[in-house]
Amino acid sequence: MELTTDRLQLDRLHPDDAAALYACRADPAVARFQGWRPGSVGEVRVFIDAQTEPVPGLWFQRAIRLREGHALIGDLGVCLPATPGDSVEFGISLAPAHQGNGYAREALQALFRQGFDVLGWRRIHASVDPRNNACVALLQALGMRQEAHFRESLWLHDEWVDDVVFAMLAREWQAA
Repeated sequence: MELTTDRLQLDRLHPDDAAALYACRADPAVARFQGWRPGSVGEVRVFIDAQTEPVPGLWFQRAIRLREGHALIGDLGVCLPATPGDSVEFGISLAPAHQGNGYAREALQALFRQGFDVLGWRRIHASVDPRNNACVALLQALGMRQEAHFRESLWLHDEWVDDVVFAMLAREWQAA
């Protein structure tokens, strides 16, 4: 799955992305809300090498790059359902220097268009720490609705954290 927007290119991660992806994912402002916090550039290289084409039931990552200059500014993870018709899950990370510019919204709108309009997805959802105010606002702005709030349901980075699930159906996307 490769997507292009006015300002972004979403494509495969490459070995030479390891340092930039490490810098993004290891940044405390990003890592705080992510389940995967890499310990080294080498660990990121192993992660990138393990990426395959999308396989139902498994996560795959795509680089989020600026079209102009091709700089890696984040990544987008997608987990296709093991059972056709089930919900597709996604997660997104952006380097702090690139947050607040509408890039995450642009990337997710491209994902939703591809998934709902081209691939025929029925439902999409994301799990987010409710303290991540920017992400919660983004998902709401995209028209996603909060479906659940699980209190202290995840042990993450040595603390119990809440988990909020946002979702959207294809018909809701099309109505928006």
